[in-house]
Amino acid sequence: MASDNGGSFWRGWGRSARRAAVAAGVTALAVVVASCGTQGTGEAGAPPPQQTSAAPQTQSAAPEGDAVKPPPVPDDWPRWGLTHTGVSANNVTRRFEQVVAGWLGRTPMLQNQHIMGFGAVNPEPYPGEFYWEDLDSRLNLMKQSGATPIITLCCAPDWMKGGPKGPTEESAWAEHLEDAPYPEHFDDFAELAAAVAERYSDVKYFLVWNELKGFWKDHSKPADYKGYTQLYNKVYDAVKKVRPDAQIGGPYIGFDSNRRGDSELRGDWGVVNQHVIDAFDYWFEHKKGADFIVVDGASPTDAHELLPDEFGALSKFADVTAWLRKKTGDMPIWWSEWYFVPEDGTRWKEPMRLAVQAVSMMELARGGAATALYWNPQAKEGECVGCMWDPRTGAQTPTGKLVANFTRWFPAGVPLDPVTSSDPAVRVLAQPEQLLLVNTSDGPVTTTVDGKEYRLKAYEIKWTGR
Repeated sequence: MASDNGGSFWRGWGRSARRAAVAAGVTALAVVVASCGTQGTGEAGAPPPQQTSAAPQTQSAAPEGDAVKPPPVPDDWPRWGLTHTGVSANNVTRRFEQVVAGWLGRTPMLQNQHIMGFGAVNPEPYPGEFYWEDLDSRLNLMKQSGATPIITLCCAPDWMKGGPKGPTEESAWAEHLEDAPYPEHFDDFAELAAAVAERYSDVKYFLVWNELKGFWKDHSKPADYKGYTQLYNKVYDAVKKVRPDAQIGGPYIGFDSNRRGDSELRGDWGVVNQHVIDAFDYWFEHKKGADFIVVDGASPTDAHELLPDEFGALSKFADVTAWLRKKTGDMPIWWSEWYFVPEDGTRWKEPMRLAVQAVSMMELARGGAATALYWNPQAKEGECVGCMWDPRTGAQTPTGKLVANFTRWFPAGVPLDPVTSSDPAVRVLAQPEQLLLVNTSDGPVTTTVDGKEYRLKAYEIKWTGR
């Protein structure tokens, strides 16, 4: 999860490596980017999954087998996509770009880019003087691959947060990227956001800031949600003034969970931090407006626990989505990031990691999420677990294929049919034309689904027509 103490951009990197990564990212001219995340491929066992449901305090998502009302978005809305992040693939060939754009273009999806950091340099090194080269490059790749483009309005130039004017120094990226602009510069940041919206007039969707960065440094204490809301409202007004057609969402807050607590939002997977609820409630009540709701989160607790197990913990995504839809009057719910592997060095074999990811996406769909953006890790070279494409060739990986298949078969408006499995170890998601089965056990399983018998290997993901 993109956190206040470095975020997904830096997770797992030492300070010297971070600085080297930033230097590499600054020179990038083209494609997608990202630091390699914590998802691994080592040994790990998985206990048999348990079907879980939220406690009575929540509005639980529909359990497997029940029909779910689609979210209020167009039937052909992609729902699924990715965020370009981290360290660019430098010195790549034109062929590499063509390969990436080619397979992405076969199943166009949502693609998101931050205006500073996460692969883009300082867009306004001096007040009123703009540097657009990196953002132009990213938006061009989106266009080449037929994407629906999204821009995250984060982060802020140095001079807006106590730093010097001019291009961002190498050391400042790691230390100050995620600082919030000072209140006296909220108007300056809003003007930058408006300039971005004007320049990229073909971008319709904008996310305001990222995980309350700089507004919530200690998650054991309340966030500065009043400060964030003030910034959000200024950005909302400025962007809507120049682009009345723009769709704007917030608060892009992480729904952290603990093993126990007093929050109303809870399940077998844990309890959402009450500070999250307080911040969300304040923003929702005092915002100038919003076209959709943006959140993120992880299935592990803050102590890296998976309750009651790796697959059972994933029901958090459905439960939080359903809770938000009820609380906001069924507004579209966007997951700007979602995570399912603990950040404590846990390493799973790739079939298991893919199975957990598939079930996490099933839960997002079952809960009625309008959009979910995969935080796409990308290595400069060598192995990159969880990448959507090979960092050396640009070729699609099994993770990329998984996201593409969800994009094709489970867009936001598709109705979900009440189909169940005779073996509870096999999770099922069905729409009128396609069936998805995932074996959540570490051994082979035979099950009957939709009147037909299926045999699945350990952690196998099977797509089949109906």
